[in-house]
Amino acid sequence: MIDITHLRKYYNEDNVLISEHAAMRFKQRGVKTKDVRCAVNNGEIIEQYPEDYPFPSCLILGKTDSGEWLHVVMSDEGSMSRVITAYYPDPEKWTDDLKCRKE
Repeated sequence: MIDITHLRKYYNEDNVLISEHAAMRFKQRGVKTKDVRCAVNNGEIIEQYPEDYPFPSCLILGKTDSGEWLHVVMSDEGSMSRVITAYYPDPEKWTDDLKCRKE
């Protein structure tokens, strides 16, 4: 299981990479890297993906500096992390607390 404190530590040590895919999606979705960092620093892990390859990953729900909710998918690679994607959750696809997917 990924521990959010490890992901925050990686950010504080500048050991977080943003994948090319994530950077492209940030641009398309209007997500700023500072918002991702903020969401990780104040957020919580809401889903774990231990079987992801090549490294386990998780989904984090946190708030940006402007108070918007943001979902961030990150890996834990042992001594560093990688942001896989980030997006503003669609209320049509998520429950009111944005923590559970609607069926």
